[in-house]
Amino acid sequence: MSEPSGSVNQTHPLEATDRDHIDRLLARESPQDGDLAELARLFIRYDGFPGSESLQLDMERLLTIWKISREELNARARKIWASGYRPGPAVEEAVGSGFDTSQSDGG
Repeated sequence: MSEPSGSVNQTHPLEATDRDHIDRLLARESPQDGDLAELARLFIRYDGFPGSESLQLDMERLLTIWKISREELNARARKIWASGYRPGPAVEEAVGSGFDTSQSDGG
């Protein structure tokens, strides 16, 4: 089946990285808060993007596996973010310096 004239199948610049994220999520039977936030973020990134079909199909597949709708995913992601969720290391670990000044010269 050929593409309609004028349609473009592009590769997203972050597709390889996002494929790793999607593959990790596909291994989850039951998502954690960070997984839901991650999938919602990826749906936003690829919304209306003309390409990366296998990635977008796997994102839809995750909704089926996790038994949630896109609307439920978005509602849960908003609630997760509103509760103070932030991706990455815990805030206590991410703020401040790990440098110990007691060991420095002149201190």
